[in-house]
Order: sequence, then C-alpha cells, then structure tokens
Amino acid sequence: MAILKIARMGHPILWQRADPVDDPAAPEIRRLIADMIATMDDAGGAGLAAPQVHVRLRLFVFRVAAERSSGAEDDQPMPVSVVINPTVTPLGEEQRLRWEGCLSIPGLRAAVPRYARVRYAGIDEEGRAFTREAGGFHAGVVQHENDHLDGILYPMRMTDFSLFGFTEELARAEAQARGA
Repeated sequence: MAILKIARMGHPILWQRADPVDDPAAPEIRRLIADMIATMDDAGGAGLAAPQVHVRLRLFVFRVAAERSSGAEDDQPMPVSVVINPTVTPLGEEQRLRWEGCLSIPGLRAAVPRYARVRYAGIDEEGRAFTREAGGFHAGVVQHENDHLDGILYPMRMTDFSLFGFTEELARAEAQARGA
C-alpha cells in the first residue's frame, strides 16, 4: 500500500466530473482502494474520493467513527466502506448545517447545508451491489465524498460564509464561548 498525494483546492482534477469504474474487480481498482484507505488513515480523514488522489474515477472510501456517530439507527459507527459508481438520493427536503473539513482544503472548516437523510447505492470492494439509508454524520460524509465525484467542493455548497474559517481559529472561538 502506498500513501498517495492529495490534490488541493485549485487543482483542475477537483473541478471535473469523474468517470464510472468499468471493472470494480480489476486489480488496479483493488490496489487503488487499498492505497486510498492507507492515505485516508495517514491523513486522519473520514473519507477520501478518487479525484482527491488524482484519479478521475467514481469511487470513494469513508468511515463513521464512534465519536462522530449520533447513535441513531441510520448513523451507527461503520468500519471503512468502499462505494464504487455511487448514486445518492435525498430522503425528504430537510437540510441541516453540518461542520465539514476536507483533506483537499487543509486547515479550514465550514458549516455546509446537507440533506438530513439520504439513500445511496453502489458497488462495494467485492463487486456486490448494495443500497443503504443514512442520516447524521453518515449521510453528510457520503454527500461530501459524492460531491467530489461531480467536481464540487464544500465551499460551493455554502450559504453563510460567516461560518467558514481556519480550524484553529474556530476552535479558539468555541473555547472562548464556552468560557474555557
């Protein structure tokens, strides 16, 4: 497994729509998945899409860590999951602001409106088709990673730029508000 270079905001690959994966079981796709998981783990991310590692394919990996899960039925902790050629469909119109960061936009965070619940489908790393419903953090990370496959970065979804800033400054402001 190799640690891959992560494209940062401004790199042209991040603005492009990714191509479908023709053969999810191909050895090069399995190798890419392993390298993406190693890269996500090394960078401390919750998800990583293929375009973020300079590969224009419709594939992402993610996990729902216990501390990020709400505990709701559709937002349980999940080990690393692989989603190839995904489709994401909102379940209802309700949206919520969700604080997000991105490995392609290091050091910044923002509140981004996302659908509260989604249904997503795709192919897993074993080539099996699946469909899941998700809420909470799970729904948010799936929408964020799927956006990368369409050339969309989270600032493009923002509606209130007063809720955008450097991670350190936002943490300092939150600590001051708590009186810490």
